[in-house]
Amino acid sequence: MARELPKTYDPSDVESRLYKFWSEGGYFHTQRDPEKKPFTIVMPPPNVTGQLHMGHAMDASLQDVLIRFKRMQGYAALWVPGVDHAGIATQIKVEEELRKEGLTRYDLGREAFLDRVWQWKHQYGNRIVEQQKKLGASCDWDRAHFTMDENCSNAVREVFVSLYEKGLIYKGSRIINWCPNCVTALSDAEVEYVDKPGNLWHIRYPLADGSGEVVVATTRPETMLGDTGVCVNPNDERYAHIVGKKVILPLMNKEIPVVADDYAEMEFGTGCVKMTPAHDPNDFEVGLRHNLEVIRVLDDKGVVNELGGKYEGLDRYEARKQIVADLEEQGYLVKIEAHAHNVGTCYRCHKDVEPIISAQWFVKMKPLAEEALRVVYEGETKFVPERFTKTYTNWMENVRDWCISRQLWWGHQIPAWYCADCGHMTVSREDAQVCEKCGSSNITREEDVLDTWFSSALWPFEILGWPNTEAEDYKYFYPTDVLVTGYDIIFFWVARMIFSGCEHTGKTPFHTVLIHGLVRDDKGRKMSKSLGNGIDPLEMIERFGSDALRMNMLTSNSPGNDMRFYVERCEAMRNFANKLWNASRYVLMNLDLEENTLPALAELETADKWILSKLNTLITDVTENMDKYEMGIAVQKIYDFIWDSYCDWYIELTKSRLYGEDEKSKLSAQKVLLYVLDQILRLMHPFMPFITEEIWQAIPHQGEALIVAQWPKYRQELSFKAEESAMESIMNAIRAVRNRRAEMNVPPSKKSSLYIVTTKPEVFNTGVGFMTRLAYAEEVIVSATEPEGHESMASCVTHDAALYMPMAQLVDVDKELARIAKEKEKAEKGLAQITAKLNNPGFLAKAPENVVAAEKEKAAKYESLLKQLSESESRLRSL
Repeated sequence: MARELPKTYDPSDVESRLYKFWSEGGYFHTQRDPEKKPFTIVMPPPNVTGQLHMGHAMDASLQDVLIRFKRMQGYAALWVPGVDHAGIATQIKVEEELRKEGLTRYDLGREAFLDRVWQWKHQYGNRIVEQQKKLGASCDWDRAHFTMDENCSNAVREVFVSLYEKGLIYKGSRIINWCPNCVTALSDAEVEYVDKPGNLWHIRYPLADGSGEVVVATTRPETMLGDTGVCVNPNDERYAHIVGKKVILPLMNKEIPVVADDYAEMEFGTGCVKMTPAHDPNDFEVGLRHNLEVIRVLDDKGVVNELGGKYEGLDRYEARKQIVADLEEQGYLVKIEAHAHNVGTCYRCHKDVEPIISAQWFVKMKPLAEEALRVVYEGETKFVPERFTKTYTNWMENVRDWCISRQLWWGHQIPAWYCADCGHMTVSREDAQVCEKCGSSNITREEDVLDTWFSSALWPFEILGWPNTEAEDYKYFYPTDVLVTGYDIIFFWVARMIFSGCEHTGKTPFHTVLIHGLVRDDKGRKMSKSLGNGIDPLEMIERFGSDALRMNMLTSNSPGNDMRFYVERCEAMRNFANKLWNASRYVLMNLDLEENTLPALAELETADKWILSKLNTLITDVTENMDKYEMGIAVQKIYDFIWDSYCDWYIELTKSRLYGEDEKSKLSAQKVLLYVLDQILRLMHPFMPFITEEIWQAIPHQGEALIVAQWPKYRQELSFKAEESAMESIMNAIRAVRNRRAEMNVPPSKKSSLYIVTTKPEVFNTGVGFMTRLAYAEEVIVSATEPEGHESMASCVTHDAALYMPMAQLVDVDKELARIAKEKEKAEKGLAQITAKLNNPGFLAKAPENVVAAEKEKAAKYESLLKQLSESESRLRSL
């Protein structure tokens, strides 16, 4: 039985109540069902430190739309949530808390510090989960995971040891990206390159035998303290005579060799390059080929160490200033050139990254990349939009070994133990108690932890029970179906999940990667703290409701493209929610039904067949769009149907029947109104879950909840193409008449005869009642020939009819001409005053620019008004 809806829709009351109803009803929890096909999405785990921002809101909304759609289609639809331990970010947060107490992590020691981090996690780590719930996220919270929980930790340990045993993980000294601010290594994907202004310093290196000198150029003069050679191209005749000789390293006053290597470009600069193997990846490779000494002169915090001579203790940039001054004073500085260059910065703190030599752990990527490329090339995993395939394959084809060790305490500690007695390293799935080689218990564990992305890379299978390949969830739900994520983490995360899935499970972890863009502000700028242009999604939910926020993002969304966020669109979507609410209230107030069933086909009238046929097409189109991940297109079609076809047209078309005497026609109108309302609530539910559930619970329905109601299906018996076409002809005629009357400022109360000239009289005769009421007609005459005196009538044309209205019935021509003359006189006077002002040189010289612009705008408006009035006058005179 129907129940009445309150007069106004209050999202704040409805949303929390309905979320509790869904949660307590177990509708988010997914059962493994051999009769159902699984559909699985894993949530990109937000950082445990995080608060919901617009990017999360976009990400979660898209995933929720897909999962609600598939759930309604009858799939065992599972959306697994979780949060990431976020190594660097979380450790920084807790260290900030400690600083307020005057402590550092070293004061506490590793174990006590980690206890503090876990305390922080338990206190604040759930904040973003509660915020996701406000958005309506229908995740299976019973299966929520954390990247440091027991199963994830077991998976990480298994993967590390397995890769190590295969020779795909190794420890070695390599040039890595180092952040002196965060004091940890970074992978290549964690370095953001920024164009920055800088200098190119040209420095003179004298030959040791006194026979001359070479000039090298550098953007980082502080690294010259660790120079161990100068390189020239073997084909460069200018320098053939000095290869094998020694040069004097300025300031350090020591001899270093000149080597010949193809790395040096003859055309770049002087053709001579200084070699600092400890602080440049290319120099390191040249150094390996020529056995150059490796001298690291900067410590972990970017400060010159004891190998830097008198510059020891200076920060890298302070050292740069002092070195340049000394070079100039001692006559070694030839010149300084302005030089903009690409500088690597830390993705977390945005400070400059320092390439340094360091003993780190690496994953060999080339062998792993092969299968990860194959599954994409052969279409086992597809990117939507397809253009992002190239982004992925380019990175994979040129991938370098992945530095996975981080100098942090919070994270998955690397499972390697060093023996103090024999020097052997034990890598083990279980915590080692003794050295596997000599049996000594004098062993210490590796202090470094793994890159956060190492555990995130295993997310799609570790949260389903792997490494236990007999886990029921793993067997039923893996591989997953769709990964929804932003294009900014294709390298960080997507690529690593694909190669991890292929290597450890033998399957790609998902068949589709749906890429969305960034949410930008209304000017197209990235939202950031520094610009102060961030918009809090929770504030939008509080002001406009969750459904309005979701609709704002979903209607503006097309896969892979950035969207601009306009607060005004939230207001517009709240208005749409109110329109749907009011239309539903109207239908409920006019219902006298116990259940939702359509009338017999023979009882359907033209308008009924039109709306049902349009609905049929909508269901087909929207389902097709959803299957192609075109959520923005799908929701726009539903929006247009609700606003235009259902509210503005069908409800209006049925009013005379609902208030009429024909009980049979009234009942069939009620039934169709209810049936269509039920179907559009189902279609709109994935996008606007709260308001649709609230309305659906109020209308006669079968089943417990809309969230698990069946998705609408195309019904052949409800396809009425002829009646749909006929009704569109009638509606086009009504629109044309109303537009024509509006042009002439004729109020709805002023009725006139309406002549319809058409070759389809049978179509328009069925619409006489609609034309009378909605085109404000006194009478409707349908014929094949023009009425007498049609030349002096107001007219309009559609593709299959010409429509005429006697002018005298619409307006008093003399009175209207007099009104127009008066309006024209007033407008001409106003235009003359402004034109005089704009032609006055004194005004133009003294008035501010914005005042002049405003006057010009007024003049343009007067000119436009005069043009309209003249056209109206001409039209009236011609009639």
